Amino acid sequence: MKLSQRAQKLEPSVTLAAAAKAKQLKSEGYDVLSLTVGEPDFPTPVNIQEAAVTSIHSGEASFYTQAAGIPELRRAVVDYMKKYYGVDYQVEETIVTDGAKFALYALFQAILDAGDEVIIPVPYWVSYAEQIKLAEGVPIFVEGQMANDFKVTPEQLEAARSEKTVAILLNSPSNPTGMIYTKEELRAIGEWAVEHGILIVADDIYGRLVYNGNHFTPMASISKAIRKNTLVINGVSKTYSMTGWRIGFAIGNKEIIAAMAKITSQSTSNPTAASQYAALEALTGEQDSVEEMRLSFEDRLNKLYPLVAAIPGVKLTKPQGAFYLFPNVAGTMALCGYDNVTTFVNDLLEEAHVATVTGAGFGSPENLRISYAADWDTLEEAVKRIMAFVEKKRIK
Repeated sequence: MKLSQRAQKLEPSVTLAAAAKAKQLKSEGYDVLSLTVGEPDFPTPVNIQEAAVTSIHSGEASFYTQAAGIPELRRAVVDYMKKYYGVDYQVEETIVTDGAKFALYALFQAILDAGDEVIIPVPYWVSYAEQIKLAEGVPIFVEGQMANDFKVTPEQLEAARSEKTVAILLNSPSNPTGMIYTKEELRAIGEWAVEHGILIVADDIYGRLVYNGNHFTPMASISKAIRKNTLVINGVSKTYSMTGWRIGFAIGNKEIIAAMAKITSQSTSNPTAASQYAALEALTGEQDSVEEMRLSFEDRLNKLYPLVAAIPGVKLTKPQGAFYLFPNVAGTMALCGYDNVTTFVNDLLEEAHVATVTGAGFGSPENLRISYAADWDTLEEAVKRIMAFVEKKRIK
């Protein structure tokens, strides 16, 4: 059967592929410890679950909703932005989507024509580049150096800019590094983007998962000019442990939002109704569970970081947010006779039964990603197995 060139050129998600392989080995009876997928390991808070059940029993969840989301949820997004960003938006500047991932997809479909360029700092989340390609755009990669906490500067961005540059994509806190741009760094990038008429796509999905006194600054909060030039991507998946519910949202220029709504109406129709009512409760209900989960992630980070940093050959910057470690394992691979991080990660899974994600999918072929969204016993045992694997493989 014929396959489109688009489908043939598309790279699969390395995170989902790693998780699938870990699950396969588990099903075959292997004791696999999976540190792959970026999702909280907590059940969705009970009040959110109950809101979904209520919507089902009342019949509210039985029917199509507006393509851009139910009005109550869009209003809740506006209120959420006012509370946590200190920025005023109108309902017409919001859209609710089937996950933040689809918000990004619809955005790129709405703003890109063939050959348009989007600047992506490296390391980057695995789906950014592929979604841009699906919209016939061109991802332009700018390397964030480890010495600068993997962050890029306006000077680097200017060197990458061309007459075809349409947008820049910023993810802070970052997946996979967990690093956060300061207000001053964001202001410099924001003013550069405004000067050149480049849309800022701010992926803020981890904005409330920040640790050890660090602070998340929303790009849209810095100035009126930068706010007008910024399209925010967010959702309930990470903050409220709702990855399976598939609710994201985008906030910004109403013409872009309207275009995204048209794309949604012809693709997914609308986000799942019951999930929308659950998300409404998440944004408007009690927030104690959010802090409880955040504190748990902070505790795991503080205990896991020194253990991973002690693995022979590892170089590691301590993350400030999200729930990932992104160690540089070039030294470790050299000690063990490897020259390819994907092979190293595959052998770690096959032989030590610890599943991590190759950094190659994030644009960083000397790194691997470890998710600490797992219970402490799993994390501690995983590091022990990695240590034993390195010692076994180490060239004597």
